[in-house]
Amino acid sequence: MRREFGTLAGLLVLCVVLWFATPHFLTTANLLNVVEQSTLIGIIAVGMTFVILTAGIDLSVGSIVALSGVAMGTAFRAGLPVFAAALTGLAVGLACGLANGALITLGRLPPFIATLGMMSIARGGALMLSDGRPISGYPATFREMATGDVMGVPAPVLLMLAIYGVAHFVLTRTTLGRYTYAIGGNEEAAELSGIGVRAYKSAVYGIAGLLSAVTALLLVARLDSAQPIAGIMYELDAIAAVVIGGTSLLGGSGSVIGTLIGALIMGVLRNGLNLLGVSSYLQQVAIGGVIIVAVLMDMTLRRRARLPTE
Repeated sequence: MRREFGTLAGLLVLCVVLWFATPHFLTTANLLNVVEQSTLIGIIAVGMTFVILTAGIDLSVGSIVALSGVAMGTAFRAGLPVFAAALTGLAVGLACGLANGALITLGRLPPFIATLGMMSIARGGALMLSDGRPISGYPATFREMATGDVMGVPAPVLLMLAIYGVAHFVLTRTTLGRYTYAIGGNEEAAELSGIGVRAYKSAVYGIAGLLSAVTALLLVARLDSAQPIAGIMYELDAIAAVVIGGTSLLGGSGSVIGTLIGALIMGVLRNGLNLLGVSSYLQQVAIGGVIIVAVLMDMTLRRRARLPTE
């Protein structure tokens, strides 16, 4: 919990700095815009949190966003009702995630290699299905998932908060959550204690794939278009949100609350730099620096925790 408070303090300090730097930052409209713009990466980052808690990594989430969106668009264009087409997109995302889990647990591939391969397969599949062209023209009722609001709060924000609430409950109150931490803390010990490591690790990657597909549906609804080039660099932004939120890349420690704060930090930082007129190229440099600092802090804190107290 101490790490979450530290990350929250960092978010508040960043907000205060931007408040003094530009008068346009601390307005209701802009703050709602920041949160809404953070929803896509925020939802993907939930699945990435589960994966990183097991000491894994998933480089394929951005490509799965593209493939799931195109799969939904292809199904809708083929005549399926929009609900059935959306389920098709969700099923494709889940299948890709479970395939990652199978390659890692049954094929014994390192997570980096397995998901790197899936990143290329999913991106190529999206381009083949769509013939490299976007698929547009969806019902207004479907687009309201991204454009509607409830009492002034954008619908995507409410969906993101609901997903974080469920994920927090799963990690703190269920067997899957306890075993996720146990596998990340010491996989060999978890296996020796009778935990079905293969099944639970596969489930974790399945969750990451499914949430990538949810992100795809939101993105398609927002743009009214399923694009095969969607989701580029999403995996790096999601990893950044998770790491900035205090989840260790070595596994076994972290929370989705920290990830939510990390995603908001990413959103606030990008928004503030845009308001200050900073070029997109320099923004990438700044965000990369934030990631490096977050990892260095995590490694330093872990080393200090291992030092014997006098």
